[in-house]
Amino acid sequence: RPRPSLPAAVVGAGLGGSAVAYFLQQHFGPQVQLDVYEPAAVGGRLATVTVNKQQYESRGASIHALSLHMQDFVKILGLKHRREVVGKSAIFSGEHFVLEETDWYLLNLFRLWWHYGISFLRLQMWVEEVMEKFMRIYKYQAHGYAFSSLEELLRSLGGDAFVNMTQRSVAESLLEVGVTQRFVDDVIAAVLRSSYGQSVLVPAFAGAMSLAGAQGSTWAVEGGNKLVCSGLLKLTKANVIPARVMGVSLHSSEGRALYQVHYEGSEGQGSAFYDMVVVTTPLHPSRSNFTFENFEPPIASFPGAFQPSITSVVHGYLNSSYFGFPDPKLFPFASILTTDTPNLFFNAMDNICPVNISAAFRRKQPQEAAVWRVLSQQPLDKQQLKTLFRSYYSVQVTEWQAYPRYDAAKALPPIVLHENLFYLSGVEWVASSMEMIAVAAKNVALLAYNRWHQDLEKIDQKDLMHKVKTEL
Repeated sequence: RPRPSLPAAVVGAGLGGSAVAYFLQQHFGPQVQLDVYEPAAVGGRLATVTVNKQQYESRGASIHALSLHMQDFVKILGLKHRREVVGKSAIFSGEHFVLEETDWYLLNLFRLWWHYGISFLRLQMWVEEVMEKFMRIYKYQAHGYAFSSLEELLRSLGGDAFVNMTQRSVAESLLEVGVTQRFVDDVIAAVLRSSYGQSVLVPAFAGAMSLAGAQGSTWAVEGGNKLVCSGLLKLTKANVIPARVMGVSLHSSEGRALYQVHYEGSEGQGSAFYDMVVVTTPLHPSRSNFTFENFEPPIASFPGAFQPSITSVVHGYLNSSYFGFPDPKLFPFASILTTDTPNLFFNAMDNICPVNISAAFRRKQPQEAAVWRVLSQQPLDKQQLKTLFRSYYSVQVTEWQAYPRYDAAKALPPIVLHENLFYLSGVEWVASSMEMIAVAAKNVALLAYNRWHQDLEKIDQKDLMHKVKTEL
């Protein structure tokens, strides 16, 4: 049987793997034959748990309104936005609420001003400036431009300032633009604990992306966000192979690199040859024992560690008196964020809705048994569960090595590991969100396409804003 013109392997069927498979097929067309390797469920971290025959998101719960690739996926796949069920938030210090949301927008603004002066306005201006520059990526990608490193991508959007934002903390950057220390300690810390499970020492760029998600309106996919992954793989007619990839070794054929992918499935070990490979699972030693053979120079190991994150989905009665509300009927919040206080054993908790929301659905009253998602760094023990809940029917615990342990001194991982061997997950060291992964997937697909066709005019171009304007 003659070999198809471009056999390609994608390692991992989370959002990165399914998005890069879709974009590769979009650019290469029918000549690309895709094998996607995934030992677990399609969707990766976009997973659900079942409580009382209803499914709930366990992680990757909300998508920012400006996530244009995610919006496109939903449209292409004929999926729907989940109906939003509003609920109020508050920030808890371990002893009292330092900030409470009300039903009145103006009162919320007044409270922010009363507590923190104009810090929240300065924060908003800073985040908006970052987001406005970040949005340039969609124009560049629409014109087929790609970047061979994360530094080049960032530089094209916001110059050296964006690259520097991966090396200094969000606290430092915000204090510099006039945000007060108190606002950083109360509000910024709470947002970053709930999104990354880390402190205000995370790099400024990752912090800005997380804060943009907390400020803007967000949405989710009816039926579960993981439907995007399975939908994209179906659409591309990718061949999903239920196996774990152990490593890649390099061979050559007719002067071109040929990659042998070694895998292990239920039927034992096997291997297959490809002209192109995209790795979308983390290559850090704490997450995988992936090997690269016959590469000269050898592919360097990946420094850095990952932050463990525990999600406990609890069906039970909230202990509202722990939060200062002896009468549970009066407890007004659906979501509780926490400050960086030594004795606090959880990062955030929210009263979550199922992935399928009917028109008649209403959020449970605070005195009723509800489904709560509790995020923490360590598994909750019986005593801690008793502190948060008067009683409970079930607890389902998911442990993730969820996010990079952000350390401002680390260099960013490479995108190009070899001629046609690419690494997608490194983008999480810039910032970790569904849209960042989708942007990285589109970049890898464009980069692979431009390199394959030796269209170097479309890679790492300088002054792209000017180029794109003249093309228009």
